[in-house]
Amino acid sequence: MPKKLFSGIPVWNWWHYSTRMHRYILAIDQGTTGTTALLFDRDLNIHGKANVEFPQHFPEPNWVEHDLDEIWKSVGQAIFLAMSQKGVKAGDIAGIGITNQRETTCLWSRGRDATPVGRAIVWQDRRTADACAKLRARGLEKAVNKKTGLLLDPYFSATKLEWMLKNIPGAMAKAKIGEIAFGTIDSYLLYRMTGVHATDVSNASRTLLMDLKTCRWDEDMLKLFKIPKAILPTILPSSVEYGKTKGFFNLPDGIPVCGISGDQQSALFGQACFTKGSVKCTYGTGAFILANVGKTPVYSKHRLLSTVAWKFGNETTYGLEGSAFIAGAAVQWLRDGLKILAKSEDVEKYASEVTSSDGVLFVPALSGFGAPHWLANATGLITGLTRRTTRGHLCRATLEGVGYQVAELLTAMSEDLKKKLGPVRVDGGASADDLLMQFQADLLNTEVIRAEILETTALGAGLQAGLTLGIWKNMDDINKTWRSAASFKPEISPKIRAQLMGSWSNAVEAVRLLSGEKKKR
Repeated sequence: MPKKLFSGIPVWNWWHYSTRMHRYILAIDQGTTGTTALLFDRDLNIHGKANVEFPQHFPEPNWVEHDLDEIWKSVGQAIFLAMSQKGVKAGDIAGIGITNQRETTCLWSRGRDATPVGRAIVWQDRRTADACAKLRARGLEKAVNKKTGLLLDPYFSATKLEWMLKNIPGAMAKAKIGEIAFGTIDSYLLYRMTGVHATDVSNASRTLLMDLKTCRWDEDMLKLFKIPKAILPTILPSSVEYGKTKGFFNLPDGIPVCGISGDQQSALFGQACFTKGSVKCTYGTGAFILANVGKTPVYSKHRLLSTVAWKFGNETTYGLEGSAFIAGAAVQWLRDGLKILAKSEDVEKYASEVTSSDGVLFVPALSGFGAPHWLANATGLITGLTRRTTRGHLCRATLEGVGYQVAELLTAMSEDLKKKLGPVRVDGGASADDLLMQFQADLLNTEVIRAEILETTALGAGLQAGLTLGIWKNMDDINKTWRSAASFKPEISPKIRAQLMGSWSNAVEAVRLLSGEKKKR
């Protein structure tokens, strides 16, 4: 009998792995609230899918942390459950792709155990808002934006890492001599799986430490944020062999990890948005709209983000991105905070009990406000409440609040690119909600196309791994297998659309005033 390593899962030996036909890609999507494992074949047929949630930690107001050991355990459990569904054998896995929550900042000790140095600081965390404000007050944001494509906001990794090195006892001294390593979640997982300290260019582009045009760590940014170069991972393209598994849960040694991508870039790839101007929106914990802008970065006049979409060989493709920090997390708040839902899936049922939100409007700025406003100190706001407001109205207003944010982002993106964008390909858990998708099409005034595989975040990294392995020859080969499941077309008049967006703008202005921040535009 094989030895037991993790939760009773047998360890397969190298002989078993090397003598079987490798038929599947394993994609690991390490997200903000849980880890998903997806197994699929060349024709994009799913052979296993599992999600394992892990705890969120909120030690102070506006602080959000993750325990890296809890994340690691969730990865192993998700893989085991996914493989168990249809009896996939470990030796059937050809390669592994990793996608991840971006910006979340990790420190760990070098060595096989990769002992965490404190908890990871999550992208939603706002503890460095004052530090960012001080840098903006020094007039540095324009130069930072030109270099990195990003803004001075606690969303990104650099100020989180600076905080950790300053506040964790002994961290800076160990960092300077390379005893500890920094990375986003992809880098931590890769290190645990293979012993290789690296990241891909899409994740590196979200740290505030990478030059957007050269795709290299930038000395000026490292100096600004006081980051020792010794702790940084190597930046690699999106589709290469990063390393091979060694002692990775129930899987055999020697499986190549050959695709890594930040979650939103991975979803763009998983949606087959390979042409300039194509656009997708992912509805997860937050809502993220990302457009393929081609081989030259586009700098936004509306405070959207210029980022790397992917890089193959020496050719870089760029994206323009707008982020709403709270989307599915607002539904989780209804469930866990207000306790008006037994489960998240009930939100559409209650929202459908009413024909409108009856004037109730929810601005879900529960973790600050992202693009195009960037209000780090913003808080949520619900307006229009009356005695006849019901759970249904609040549920509908929550879904509509997500839709308003996405509509505002696409409008800004269209103006930056000087063209109407659409149709919009959608994915993520909330994209299964027909009510939200129809409202989204109405506000966007364009067709919304829902992918057949909603887990396109995992799919994208898996496809990139498959390109490395030669399972797909090129993007055209991938395009032949991509499938949609449903589409939604606009049904409201321009007048009603203008009225709806006007009400939203008024509510956002109220949030701005309450946050104490002035208009940036």
